[in-house]
Amino acid sequence: MVNSPGITLLGLGPGDPGLLTRQAWDVLRNAPEVYLRTTQHPTVAGFPAGLVVHSFDEFYDSGMDFPQVYERIIEQVLALGRRPQGVVYAVPGHPFVAETTAPEIARQARAAGIPVAVVAGLSFLEPTLAALGVDPLPQLSLVDALELVVAHHPPFPPSAPGLIAQLHSQAIAAEVKITLMAVYPDEHPVMLVHAAGMPEEVIEQLPLHAIDHSPHIGLLTSLYIPPLAADASFEAFQELVAHLRAPEGCPWDREQTHQSLRPNLLEETYETLNALDLDDPQAMQEEFGDLLLQIVLHAQIASEYGEFSMADILQGIHSKLVKRHPHVFGELDLDNADDVIHNWERIKAVERQDKGDGEKSLLDGVSPALPALAQADAYQKRAARVGFDWPEVDGVLAKIIEEIEEIKSAPDPAARAGEIGDLFFALVNLARWYKVDAESVLRQTNAKFHQRFIAIETTAKAQGRAISEMTLEEMDAIWEAAKAGG
Repeated sequence: MVNSPGITLLGLGPGDPGLLTRQAWDVLRNAPEVYLRTTQHPTVAGFPAGLVVHSFDEFYDSGMDFPQVYERIIEQVLALGRRPQGVVYAVPGHPFVAETTAPEIARQARAAGIPVAVVAGLSFLEPTLAALGVDPLPQLSLVDALELVVAHHPPFPPSAPGLIAQLHSQAIAAEVKITLMAVYPDEHPVMLVHAAGMPEEVIEQLPLHAIDHSPHIGLLTSLYIPPLAADASFEAFQELVAHLRAPEGCPWDREQTHQSLRPNLLEETYETLNALDLDDPQAMQEEFGDLLLQIVLHAQIASEYGEFSMADILQGIHSKLVKRHPHVFGELDLDNADDVIHNWERIKAVERQDKGDGEKSLLDGVSPALPALAQADAYQKRAARVGFDWPEVDGVLAKIIEEIEEIKSAPDPAARAGEIGDLFFALVNLARWYKVDAESVLRQTNAKFHQRFIAIETTAKAQGRAISEMTLEEMDAIWEAAKAGG
């Protein structure tokens, strides 16, 4: 292997020179020189005497970001590998564990016909797991801290433990904890492992919110996140629903179809809306869960019949959101929400054209199953996006007055019914202009009517009377008292 053409990718182990593999030691002892991704690794102090050491530390010090640094290193190692004597390129740990450059070097080298040899090293995983006393099986998630820094949500399920590597500094730890706290409580107990496998190894048990205050954080620090709960992940919920549908599951769940579950989906949707109307977070949490059950059940049924899977659903909506937000995920600059909406309509028009639906109406995407007020609001919003709208709200108010007059002058019941429908439509338009959801405010008014009418019934019952025996004046007085009381 020494002075051989091509590239030798060598793992330096977790940090203690005594943990170098015999093969790695033999390569280093016989090689005239070695190129290191970085000299910032304790094993370097135990290199054989006389070994010429080069490093790419200057790239890290140049002000380039990490992707640029890695690109330059890969480029340089590939060039060195083309020399007659080849190159030994050494990295901390194992060349293919939590290491960006080595796998890409191997891929590009093999594509270019450059020989590649891999000298395995003990990764940081083995001593870290030994320090923690945990087994990675069956579900340990391994995550790069630098990925979490730019993320908005942890990319692993909270029902499984997570190990976050390369927590190099307190600044990185501060960003990582913010991402994690999108799911985990501030006080969630975690463990920081410093210099695993080294004589100076330190394990800290502390709450998540305090990880960036540790004085021990450095190049050899990892973070262990114990599971939140066994049933706290989307994957665990999918397994539960699949179990209910399995032969050994629930007879009722096994019998359900897309069509038989339709009433349940509608009912859970309205119960969710009611929780939103009440602005009750506890009720929202419960109802969102009930609604999610319906969606996961439909996905499981579809999967069993070979129609589509939950992965298809998630991938489809993910792609759609990215495509429809070029101002977030692309180069497009939009100044305000109105610009976003207009661009959204342009994108959807292109999508309809691509699907062969270009001749369809802009209104065809509004579900005919929507409640009438919500459907009217959706129609009006879509029409307004392409400029079909009153220039000022005064036009809407005048239209409402016009519709009331037309109701008064309607020649017959059928015409009067049509004019009342037109009045409803105009009132929905007024609500839209004032940025009020017509469906929601009518539901709120219904709830107020329910509450105040019950007050009349309760009063009548307390007086030992039937409500039909009360005069309109008596009922109105109770109504006004209930109204004054909120």
